[in-house]
Amino acid sequence: MVSTGSTSDGSIEVVVGRIGKPHGIRGEVTVDVRTDEPDRRYADGAVLLAEAPRGSAFSARTLTVGRTRWHQGVLLATFAELTDRTAAESARGVVLRAVVPADETPEDPDEFYDHQLIGLAAYDVDGTHLGEVAGLTHGAQDLLRIRTLDRREALVPFVSALVPEVDVAGGRVVIADRPGLVTPFPEEDEG
Repeated sequence: MVSTGSTSDGSIEVVVGRIGKPHGIRGEVTVDVRTDEPDRRYADGAVLLAEAPRGSAFSARTLTVGRTRWHQGVLLATFAELTDRTAAESARGVVLRAVVPADETPEDPDEFYDHQLIGLAAYDVDGTHLGEVAGLTHGAQDLLRIRTLDRREALVPFVSALVPEVDVAGGRVVIADRPGLVTPFPEEDEG
């Protein structure tokens, strides 16, 4: 889940999805889910922050989940504020955020919020300090952005084979480094 900022009460905002196209005529929309916990974030009655794309006339600041269902692998949702297809069309592209306590953790112990990982020290499996987690890049494959000790940025696929240990409480991640991943390729002899 993508952390996007903290609030004055110690909670944080996390991106949980983006509204897609309308589905039908009663205000139902497709949702591009950006959370590993859709049942938790899109529970009936949940209030999500709504951020309209630049240039959009959509003005609602929050949306209240009416109901959700899965259809052919796509989450379909109704929101109390979107009562017909016209309203649903106007919400296309709206980014949805949930406000969660800063100390909340995902239900799955192998999942983490971005803010839990940023700033963790990165070590290789032999204990050599490599740098620190500077951020994450989300896509088809999540990537840890490691700021190395020499101020380079390396991208490491966030998979257990390459990141075998994440110790949030201990403030560290372990990376199964290899030449060209975090550490540069060794210089070839020019002889």
